[in-house]
Amino acid sequence: MINGIINVYKEQGFTSHDVVAKLRGILGQKKIGHTGTLDPNAVGVLPVCLGRGTKLCDMLTATKKQYKTTFLLGRETDTEDIWGEETAAFPVPDSEDTVKEAILSFVGEYAQIPPMYSARKVQGRKLYELAREGKTIERKPQMVKIYEISDIEIRLPEVSMTVTCSKGTYIRSLCRDIGRKLQSGACMTELVRTRSSGFRIENSHTLEEIQEAADNGRINEYIMPVERVFSGLQKGTVRRNCYKLLFNGNPLKLSAFHESGLDTGKKLRVYDEEGHFIGVYGWKKQMFFPDKIFYDQND
Repeated sequence: MINGIINVYKEQGFTSHDVVAKLRGILGQKKIGHTGTLDPNAVGVLPVCLGRGTKLCDMLTATKKQYKTTFLLGRETDTEDIWGEETAAFPVPDSEDTVKEAILSFVGEYAQIPPMYSARKVQGRKLYELAREGKTIERKPQMVKIYEISDIEIRLPEVSMTVTCSKGTYIRSLCRDIGRKLQSGACMTELVRTRSSGFRIENSHTLEEIQEAADNGRINEYIMPVERVFSGLQKGTVRRNCYKLLFNGNPLKLSAFHESGLDTGKKLRVYDEEGHFIGVYGWKKQMFFPDKIFYDQND
């Protein structure tokens, strides 16, 4: 079984679940999970976790993401993007400065109402399922954070920008809200995820490239080891006489480690003497307790 993370370039027309299904066939393993849904018409970075790396899915999903998007002012659609049915038309603002000011006003936290055509669940059902039945229901606003909006290009009625945002942000809905603040509707026409969970679009691989690498026995060149996600953490190596505690998932005293001067205020990536990455540990009750264990002696 392959363990780690692969940086997939999701192409237009594929759902995130399609990517996972394709990879299961290419790699011949079932234990695969993605780190954040991309709409079928969106493209870009989709980190996919493999084997023991699937324990990282929740952690990576919760990180910052960056998108390059383009939208049109003056119209709204039922899907909040160009691929939906037009629901309203409005005058287009004539001042580029006014448009830019409205865009930048969204930097920071704001309460965003998710789109009806989304995978968010309400009372056990996905919103897009209800939307396809012709239903529109009230959605509670969700607090999201826009860290930065840059590279703004205005060619009215078209606007392009780069957005760095928190988990759960819908870029379609951000475009919608910018349009409404300008008293002019907006619908997204393009969405490219350029960064996600530390992965960048320039280092991503298409499914075709991954298939070719697998066929030629080079797939490991595309797999990032799990431990690299935690490369910024301090390292602790467990003494051999403490292996029983280590491999049974027990907490470890400072004396269990070869390293002196470990910082108990920081997380610790733990290894055995053979160099196997075991997992990430945190300090409490005068010991390092495991947060996530990635090593399996049976593999």
